[in-house]
Amino acid sequence: MLPQGLIVSCQALPDEPLHSSFIMSKMALAAYEGGAVGIRANTKEDISAIKSVVELPVIGIVKRDYDNSKVFITATSKEVDELIESQCEVIALEATDQERPKETLAELVDYIRVKAPNVEIMADISTIEEAKYAEELGFDYIGTTLRGYTSYTQSHKLYDNDFEFLKSVLETVNTKVIAEGNVITPDMFARVTELGVHCTVVGGAITRPKEITKRFVNELKK
Repeated sequence: MLPQGLIVSCQALPDEPLHSSFIMSKMALAAYEGGAVGIRANTKEDISAIKSVVELPVIGIVKRDYDNSKVFITATSKEVDELIESQCEVIALEATDQERPKETLAELVDYIRVKAPNVEIMADISTIEEAKYAEELGFDYIGTTLRGYTSYTQSHKLYDNDFEFLKSVLETVNTKVIAEGNVITPDMFARVTELGVHCTVVGGAITRPKEITKRFVNELKK
């Protein structure tokens, strides 16, 4: 089980300056030394590098684009197999209503339960309905990761109106809830913890200096 507290997302896509498994492992080490209780990471290579330097549970994902689908977070069994090989403790799946490129969400959950019964599964959702369905499928964790990132939630954010969406998820499901997405300050982290989430994933506010710099520059432009 993931411990309660702060999980730091250590990710850098190919077009970003810090894209490197070695750099992500050092990011994870810095997060560990700062008190993080877990890491979220993208690709088997990054996860393996991270696990070589820190003894923290890892939420693993593989981001991959498919021409026939907008689902890109651990979209098929191919990505699941890569994550099982990485020996991450938790596999996160995109659990939105968007059309999938291959297997259904239920089929992927069953696939993981059979092939890697000791690995926990996290649902990355964007709506209350998706959260309910994830609970029906037996996910171990439900994360608010994709709120504001699906076509039908683009006008919404996790933190709108004092985290009203997060509150609704917490009130609707009994599954452990993970706050993730646009939690960008220590005060916001404290607030979602106060609301009763199991743990919180913070990424860009800690491990993406390009985005942090943009935030400062944009504030000055205002």
